[in-house]
Amino acid sequence: MTQTDSTTGAGAAEVRPDTDEVYLVVRNDEEQYSIWRADREVPAGWHPEGTRGGRQECLDHIGVIWTDMRPLSLRRRLAGADV
Repeated sequence: MTQTDSTTGAGAAEVRPDTDEVYLVVRNDEEQYSIWRADREVPAGWHPEGTRGGRQECLDHIGVIWTDMRPLSLRRRLAGADV
């Protein structure tokens, strides 16, 4: 079953926090993080970060490690401007 995202109208898989589904923390080349169900193939451009667990456990981990929301390319560009 899917539900519609109220902001974009896009269909999204229904989130059921009371299930035992296992998730992975994934990261892209811009060092942005997300979670992905462990029973699905990780999408192109994303790589498992190493953390695996319940949905909330993975989200909590991201909350601790992802302290700078700016994409890596922007951080590098700004760092070069400071030199």
